[in-house]
Amino acid sequence: MDINTKIFREHFIQYYRPLCLFALHYLKDIDDAEDTVQDCFMELWRRKDRGVDASGLKSYLYSMVRNRCIDILKKDSLIDSNVQPSDLEEILSDEECEEWAYDEARMWTAIDALPEKCREVFLLAKREGLKYEEIAVRLHISVHTVKNQMSKAIKTVKAGVQKVYLFFFG
Repeated sequence: MDINTKIFREHFIQYYRPLCLFALHYLKDIDDAEDTVQDCFMELWRRKDRGVDASGLKSYLYSMVRNRCIDILKKDSLIDSNVQPSDLEEILSDEECEEWAYDEARMWTAIDALPEKCREVFLLAKREGLKYEEIAVRLHISVHTVKNQMSKAIKTVKAGVQKVYLFFFG
């Protein structure tokens, strides 16, 4: 793997999930958001020989994704075709969306790191809104086990979010 490919891969790993969450604020559909971010990375790869300043890459990617999202919304007639990216700043602050996307990515990284059963219990409770008793029935485990798994998951996610934050920004 050459140095450009390695650097590109590192940036993809670092920014992909936060950019998807950022695009989701505009597009409201996770598949469209992922497709948009992938398209932006493909375009970035095609432009790699022109050179993009690595120090400004994060801003460049967020602008690229935002503009692509707005183009999609215009094409789909979901917003006025005369709208410019700056017109949406009061509705969607890029800084707020970017910060939220990073927070969300940190949380999902921590959730992904949970042991399988613990993650399953946590997601059933938090994402699907099931009660502990319902989770116990669905997974054929005791309510006590569900409570223990939830306690473990919450502690681990909180600690994991802090570790991920400190790793990137510490």
